Amino acid sequence: MIKIKGLNKVFRTEEVETAAINSISLEVEKGEFVAIMGPSGCGKSTLLNILGMLDSPTSGEYYLDGVEVGHMKESERTDTRKGKIGFVFQSFNLIEEMNVFENVELPLTYMKIKPSERKRRVEETLKRMSIDHRAGHFPTQLSGGQQQRVAIARAVVINPMLILADEPTGNLDSRNGKDVMELLLELNRQGTTIVMVTHSRHDASYAHRIINLFDGQVVTEVQSESLLR
Repeated sequence: MIKIKGLNKVFRTEEVETAAINSISLEVEKGEFVAIMGPSGCGKSTLLNILGMLDSPTSGEYYLDGVEVGHMKESERTDTRKGKIGFVFQSFNLIEEMNVFENVELPLTYMKIKPSERKRRVEETLKRMSIDHRAGHFPTQLSGGQQQRVAIARAVVINPMLILADEPTGNLDSRNGKDVMELLLELNRQGTTIVMVTHSRHDASYAHRIINLFDGQVVTEVQSESLLR
């Protein structure tokens, strides 16, 4: 599903040039759950942004489902990721002025799905995430765990081929964090490919494979032996 070759990302200012990603090559198979780990500043989030087509590499190749997408124009990247990639962030990124139903419905609106179909898919997804009883509530009326369930519902409602999660339990206590990881694990068991950035070794143990980065490079790749799966 994902194949990157010799990927580089350089950030430049007038005085400084910083290599955030340095000649990374790796593959993620369909249905795999991959955790990316490493110290702060090692390039984890930069790599995830490129995989999500929120940014483009300076050089190298990025293939998603067999199509080279790394060097598309911004408008092409936006069109390509619609309906294919779901995002889950540490900060939830919910719109406070919208209730739960409206937040989850938003990506379907962008995809120009007809209203009746949007309603059906949102209701099914909220029930699937066990947050349907909060459909009319606003983000400020929810706990952190509930907000992350809504964020996952928003990612899942488009039926993506890939979910990218950036520190999905970073703002949660241990109990809510465990619930969120079990939700992601269940989605993966149902066939969704997941790539997750995390500092937590416990969260990483839910993955099939753990990729460790340092200074923008892959230093190790190990298969998870956790019994959590």
